[in-house]
Amino acid sequence: MPHSTKFTAAFAAILLAAIPTAAHAELPAPVRAMIDAAIADGDEGTVRAIIGLARSTNPDDAAELDTILASYETQLAANAASAAAAQEAEIRSAGLFDNWSGSGELGAFNSTGNAENTGVTAALGLTREGINWRHKLRARADYQRNNGVTTSEQFLAGYETNLLINERLFAFAAALYERDRLQGFSGRYSASGGLGYQVIDNETMSLSAQAGPAYRRTEFVDGTSSSDIAGNASLDFDWQIAENLALTQDASAFVQSGSSTFISSTGLQAGISNDVSVRLSYTVEHDTAPPTGAVKTDTLSRITIIYDF
Repeated sequence: MPHSTKFTAAFAAILLAAIPTAAHAELPAPVRAMIDAAIADGDEGTVRAIIGLARSTNPDDAAELDTILASYETQLAANAASAAAAQEAEIRSAGLFDNWSGSGELGAFNSTGNAENTGVTAALGLTREGINWRHKLRARADYQRNNGVTTSEQFLAGYETNLLINERLFAFAAALYERDRLQGFSGRYSASGGLGYQVIDNETMSLSAQAGPAYRRTEFVDGTSSSDIAGNASLDFDWQIAENLALTQDASAFVQSGSSTFISSTGLQAGISNDVSVRLSYTVEHDTAPPTGAVKTDTLSRITIIYDF
């Protein structure tokens, strides 16, 4: 039965029961029956609405109604605690490949900078939430080949783990591999660690920041290489603008004595169905001292279809 119909029926029953023929020694049976039916139905909003109406139409029974509401809230708390305990037990007993969630992307890109072309892009992101730990895996590939010649080739793979110190503060360790021969390097390896903080965390908006030291090794296409100690910092911002529309902003920086790298990625994501959405994104990557022959700034525009699982 729709909640509006239940609400109307409850209201009518309460009014009938509240006709002032005599003072009630106890809560009228029709009113109690409606409250019991709402509790059995399991909708918290309906239960609270019916008890609120009963209190206004049966003021002499306020104490009994308060007792019913307190008992109901106690049961809600017990159910929540039981569910949380069951979830914790499930997480603790989960295997290595259990409790992962994530999304996959497939689409097209357009780049400017060291390469100006359009090609295919694909990405995968996975997250595993534990009691005090969180693990994140990500991979992305942008590729194009024309007439037997590779005109765009960017690969990225990363892993990050978080140790939750409290509700907002966490420690992190991360490893990252990148490859972009057109930008001048055949491999770039980064390892970093430090502390992070969840600045904002609510139903519609989240913002986290993290920073710490890093080690970075770059292997250039000319056969040379460099290794540097760097500082690493990043921001991750997500805003659910509407039910099916979200804005994301990610930024990261590796600051070192050689070539420092700054990356900003802005995305707008619109839901198509429960599990499928379309995403438009724009990424800017700036290297302060790129290899000879490479330009400092690359941009990449992507349009992708995302499937959540």
